[in-house]
Amino acid sequence: MTQSYEPTTGVKTSYGIPRQRTAEQPAPAAVKPGRDRYLDLLRSIALVRVVVYHLFGWAWLTVLFPSMGVMFALAGALMARSLNRPAWGVIKGRIRRLLPPLWAFSAVILVLMFAGGWNPAKGSDEGPVWTLLKLVNYVVPIGAPPFPWSLGSRTGLLEDTWAVQAAGPLWYLRAYLWFVVASPLLLWAFRRAPWPTLLAPLGLTAVVGTGLVTIPGETGNAVTDFTVYGGCWVLGIAHHEGLLAQVPRYLSVSCSTLLMAFGLWWASGHLGPDGWDLNDIPLAQATWSFGFVVILLVYAPSWQELPGRLARWDKLVTLSNNRAVTIYLWHNMLIMATVPIIDPVYELPFMQGESAVAALDATYMVWMFLLVWPLIGLAILAVGWIEDIAAKRRPRLWPDGRTKQGARGSHRG
Repeated sequence: MTQSYEPTTGVKTSYGIPRQRTAEQPAPAAVKPGRDRYLDLLRSIALVRVVVYHLFGWAWLTVLFPSMGVMFALAGALMARSLNRPAWGVIKGRIRRLLPPLWAFSAVILVLMFAGGWNPAKGSDEGPVWTLLKLVNYVVPIGAPPFPWSLGSRTGLLEDTWAVQAAGPLWYLRAYLWFVVASPLLLWAFRRAPWPTLLAPLGLTAVVGTGLVTIPGETGNAVTDFTVYGGCWVLGIAHHEGLLAQVPRYLSVSCSTLLMAFGLWWASGHLGPDGWDLNDIPLAQATWSFGFVVILLVYAPSWQELPGRLARWDKLVTLSNNRAVTIYLWHNMLIMATVPIIDPVYELPFMQGESAVAALDATYMVWMFLLVWPLIGLAILAVGWIEDIAAKRRPRLWPDGRTKQGARGSHRG
């Protein structure tokens, strides 16, 4: 049932029909502000889906649950809520929370790449000076950081493409940073022209994401990312501002379904090297993610606590939200770290038979899946507390809500 608020009395109404509060009706109890556990749950699901996708590479996961669109929408909603305060302070706070975890990650992978013999100034078409300057993106992700496409050997401890896989998630931080900087302008535009602001990213994606206008290099990639996920970010703003609640639910769902159907139709005629992987099809990604997020938000319950059986996951949901940046930054490295843990098993005495080797080969990815979660836990213990330092909180090793303070960890946009 769609709900709204009557402008003068603030009394909740149904189906958009206002009703007046009578003198006999008591004023409703004030709702205590706090975390929206539904949004927290969505972010946790999105993070798990990202890890599973990068481990197994299943293209259909991008259709089943468009994690990046969901994460950008949640971040947009939280950013809009924060912009009730002065914009410059909010932007500084968001950037401050982002950078220290990035610095820790960058320090590790840069040391590993340099130790492996990488010389960023050698063999670059852009010139050594410009390539070295681009290393700044490991400190402030305003652009694309350089990295070697091949480092080491195929028979080494890690495969020779490990640097590409490790640096791959950094595109999200670049897009997130630019969305944060643009949010005051986006919110201003939304409040003056909500529907044009909401739909403009889809129109821009139709221009730059279909080849109609081509922007070469990483600039083109950055612009494409901004347009593809811009609609989801503004959807988060629309959710916070109450616009989605003003549209009849049947209309929202019907239009979203049509938009998603268009996305699948477009994808069917523009399949990339990995088939139905929407990450390779910008317009399909934009339209499918937009429609998917609309449906998630128009049916959004108001949960201050996870209900029913979901409550058993409360601690993990709290932990993943408090350590979302750590999980996202490190998960690819940790997936690769499972390989040198599993491979020595082939040398054990009981593995000399062909059947044992075949069994391990057949279940190799399952073992990687089982091992990556304890490794993520170790990463949370080792470097996760940097997120607390960045947020000016007391460092916590395992903030899963066991204490009152842990349960009230701040939102991350």
